[in-house]
Amino acid sequence: MNYVFGIDGGGTKTTCILMDENSIVLGRGEAGASNYQTLGIDSAKQSIQLAIERAVTSAKIEADSTLNIEAICLGLAGVGRPKDIEIVQFVMQNLHLPKNLPVTRSFLPRNIVICSDCAIALVGATGNPVGIAVISGTGSIVFGQNRQGNTKRVGGWGYILGDEGSGYDIALSGLQAALKFCDGREESTVLAQKFQQHLRLNNLEELVDVVYRRGWGVTEIAALAPIVDRAAAEGDRVADGIISRAVAELTFSTKTAISALFSPREEFEIALVGGVWDGEANCRGRFESAISAIAPNAKVILPRSEPAFGAALLALNALKNSARLPTLGGAI
Repeated sequence: MNYVFGIDGGGTKTTCILMDENSIVLGRGEAGASNYQTLGIDSAKQSIQLAIERAVTSAKIEADSTLNIEAICLGLAGVGRPKDIEIVQFVMQNLHLPKNLPVTRSFLPRNIVICSDCAIALVGATGNPVGIAVISGTGSIVFGQNRQGNTKRVGGWGYILGDEGSGYDIALSGLQAALKFCDGREESTVLAQKFQQHLRLNNLEELVDVVYRRGWGVTEIAALAPIVDRAAAEGDRVADGIISRAVAELTFSTKTAISALFSPREEFEIALVGGVWDGEANCRGRFESAISAIAPNAKVILPRSEPAFGAALLALNALKNSARLPTLGGAI
């Protein structure tokens, strides 16, 4: 029996799945963030090691048995250049697991896959590398791959340069609309009242203290997106306009990916990944309606499995050499 590790390493947490050659998950473990660009190489390596240890520990491995791990896929945030690949290779070469852990490793170079986190999100969501993942959480990006193995990435430029249609984009637009209403520059909106109540402010002017003086970042601001979504669901025109613009941005990005990868009548799946799609303002329904006119044979779905599961499937594919792998970020 062959075994593989699938690792989803992001800016918030790291997840590892231990899977056998029949795609059965034996163990799962979580640890802290592993984006080396923000945390450093040592911290990223520690998170990856800990997630692996916890995945193995959670598996019910018989006494005196040892599993031989023959492939691993690491889908990591911030991995997109050759230099990134080299750094992750270095991390893998210096990965040290406890000696009492009931696993051994025998990775051949071709069975170590290093790719972006959006590549494993696509495979986890659809079960194969073909299709499109429209990811909208704190940030946003669209990633797809066709049956010829060609890939296309749209967006994902970060909160300063892009991330249109993301939770951060929605929340920031909501905050700006609320302040414009207070100035008299925007039509009436309940967002001002909702933000004030949620943040327990005496008045909306105290947002300056919350955002600037307390040093709020992307994550804190993006966490306010559900307030805009809820206001839109309740009929607020301003909030509804913000949600409509977000969906339009994600639709346009998806259209760009479709045009690059698929023929007009081709069948494929579009997976909606991320918390923005879970809202009350029918983002999914709006998106489906818009996409149906662009790609009538595309099927919009919610993810079947998590990204770490997708990483494990890619590790199996590398081991069996039975499928073409995503090329974003490269593979070794």
